Amino acid sequence: MKLLNVRLISDGEVRERVDLEIEGTQIKSVTPSGEHAATSTENPDTADSIDLAGKTVIPGLINLHVHILLDAGNNPAAGLSEPIPYLVLQGARRAQAMLEAGITTARDLGGYEFAEMSLKRAINEGWLPGTRLLTSGKVLTMTGGHGHFFGQEVDGEDEARKYARYNIKMGADCIKMMATGGVMTAGVDPNNTQLSEAELRAGFQEAINAGKLTASHAQGTSGIKNAVRAGVRTVEHGIFLDDEAINLMLERGTFLSATLAAPKMIVAYGEAAGVPKYMVDKSRRIMEHHLKSFSDAFKAGVNIACGSDAGTPFNPHADLATEIQMMVVGGMSPLQAITAATRTSAEALMLGDLGTLSAGKLADIVVLDGDPLADLEVLRQPLLVYKEGKLAFKRPGALGDHSPLVAQPGTPVTEHTHPQDHFC
Repeated sequence: MKLLNVRLISDGEVRERVDLEIEGTQIKSVTPSGEHAATSTENPDTADSIDLAGKTVIPGLINLHVHILLDAGNNPAAGLSEPIPYLVLQGARRAQAMLEAGITTARDLGGYEFAEMSLKRAINEGWLPGTRLLTSGKVLTMTGGHGHFFGQEVDGEDEARKYARYNIKMGADCIKMMATGGVMTAGVDPNNTQLSEAELRAGFQEAINAGKLTASHAQGTSGIKNAVRAGVRTVEHGIFLDDEAINLMLERGTFLSATLAAPKMIVAYGEAAGVPKYMVDKSRRIMEHHLKSFSDAFKAGVNIACGSDAGTPFNPHADLATEIQMMVVGGMSPLQAITAATRTSAEALMLGDLGTLSAGKLADIVVLDGDPLADLEVLRQPLLVYKEGKLAFKRPGALGDHSPLVAQPGTPVTEHTHPQDHFC
């Protein structure tokens, strides 16, 4: 399979008129255009080669921070009262919507009763179409701490170790721990320190011992520093960074996943849409600090990855474009923001076969109709999405083809004009 004459955005670079050859699940070669003769634009799902002149190709997008079982409604925690099988069915629909939006990999940073583990397994085994999922199981929080209503309360180093081990037993790819308060839990302040540095270190060390990832919800200044000193790989949110915290992150190579879209959407919809007042008030209070911290971290050279906190109020899973746009507001160029959502996010997740498009990498590919560097809105409606070399989504009428789709064997292909309109 060959994608010909594309404009390639990958690895922080732009290359004009490039051909990509796919063999099986991987990219076989990336070469200047003109070396292949036979082309076709008739059926991108079955053609041996497709002329994509005028189109842009990027690696599959990666969202470092989602909650696949939260519904992105006005009060997502309330949705967890539904029966678990129903939550999993909803999550399956969101995972498919994410894939169709070009998000081929996502990390769930807070599931519910380990139900997301079954969803991950079904996708990985090919039973369901959907984004590639990494999961963390239950977030670890102090008694009464942020996220206690769906996480695991732990107090002391021994409990942190025990429940980190239990999450790993249940299939976690990552251990997430709450270093501070947050926006979506009533009665806690985002700037307040919660789990101690010793408790964080105990839980993270269990993850590291097992070869797993680590992440910390860390919004307040002291809690961020505790998490970084405790060995966390990704700081989630990082709202109240100071120079010391930034320098610690630089020294230790810590990644920042800022989730700028989360408070933006809470404030944009507000109480008029039914978002609880305490969430709106806290979001308003932290937004300016949040954007400044992101900007300061980026300018200082901190590793910037991309996570949106999808599932929080009016922050749908299929929308990573808003987060990428907010990163540009915070000082990144469009190319730097797209690189953060591809290469750097793959590095943060230690997924060396993803994040760029080069020979030997997995063929997670998104074809766009236009130039996202000129208009990031182009990201919202992919023409084609490939996951591991198989066509996973084609927009109706893409490339002038109005015939019914013919899926590759074992590959579900669906058509939706607006991936962001899926139920989330």
